[in-house]
Amino acid sequence: MAQTGFCDSRPLPDLHKKAEERCAPLRTWANSCPLKESRTPSEGEKLGEPKYQTEQTYRWVRRLPLSAEDGIIMDYAEQNGSLHQVTGCERKALMDCLTGLSGLQSLTELLPGLLHRELERAMSKMGLICDRTFAWDVFTEMMRTQLRCAFPNADLPPPFTDAMRAILVDWLVKVHMLFHFSEETLYLAVHLLNQSLRRIKVSIASLQLLGMVCLFLAAKKEECLLPEVSELCYLMQNAYSKAQLLRMERRVLCGLRFELSHCPPLHFLLLTASIARCSDKVVLMARYLLELSLLEGQCVVYLPAQLAGAAVCLARRILQEPPTPESEAAWCIASSIHVGSEASLLSIMEIMAVAAARADSRETRATFIKFSTADTLYVSIHPGLKTAPSLYGLSSPQT
Repeated sequence: MAQTGFCDSRPLPDLHKKAEERCAPLRTWANSCPLKESRTPSEGEKLGEPKYQTEQTYRWVRRLPLSAEDGIIMDYAEQNGSLHQVTGCERKALMDCLTGLSGLQSLTELLPGLLHRELERAMSKMGLICDRTFAWDVFTEMMRTQLRCAFPNADLPPPFTDAMRAILVDWLVKVHMLFHFSEETLYLAVHLLNQSLRRIKVSIASLQLLGMVCLFLAAKKEECLLPEVSELCYLMQNAYSKAQLLRMERRVLCGLRFELSHCPPLHFLLLTASIARCSDKVVLMARYLLELSLLEGQCVVYLPAQLAGAAVCLARRILQEPPTPESEAAWCIASSIHVGSEASLLSIMEIMAVAAARADSRETRATFIKFSTADTLYVSIHPGLKTAPSLYGLSSPQT
């Protein structure tokens, strides 16, 4: 495959940005509207009494209905009553529960309200919403959308193998870095590649062309500036013409039925890390582990939320930062959005731990080099990664 050079990665978003620095929500615009003129009450009408009898109002209670299989959040329910509001006293009660001073029953009652407020804060900080009123609706849609991302099994159609796919994804990481594309573009490109390999009949000779087309389509959806088609052909050493690239693009779009939407695991990772008040190093370590999972064919069967939760859990175990009551309380809230069984979470963490332990010695080293710079706090060369498999009773793989 064509060789490309490495360049510095784009600056990572600041998860700890102050709320004052964000734009004012849209609801504040209503505060600037002039007050209506006061009305003089008519004869026989008491001041302060409503003129019309209002019907009983309903509010949406943000609870988490779960499916029978994996515990996926499917919808919310309408009930009487107001939404549970979280106060400072309740947050203190949560920390008391974690230290064994209270029963677990009160902890269960506090979690939904705490999670709702933390999701609003995290999504507002990430720029996913303009008004916090829609935070839960956006989160629910994210949980629904991810169901279309996973596959029933990890098998690739012949004659492709996981090794071929890993080499192609590694090359896409290099091209992605060369163009300074966003991280969402990379995750969408790999998702389109996984879908295309299973829906479109492609020869081994056209595999690199397919990968470049998937990256090009992802860039069209996520980026503001796009490279020229001739530039893409040059990166493939002109092994394919412009006409071949455009024909392959048409085949991919028709094969996927123009379904290019994808909820990347990166968004779930940033939400979890923001709610859990993770440090910058934990976030970067989790991002590194999550990007390594793109090369692992076994990971395509898992949901984005599962991959993100496993990456954050493993990053916390590797770095072993000193816990505090506040951090443990925040992690308890963040872990409540994890989906799937404990066994599936451990399986993903084992895959990531083995991949991280051998990342520096593999042929596919693009992600390892990407996260070995000062901007990423050298997380890929952290000594704890070498012993990560031993956390799960596994031996470090030898290549």
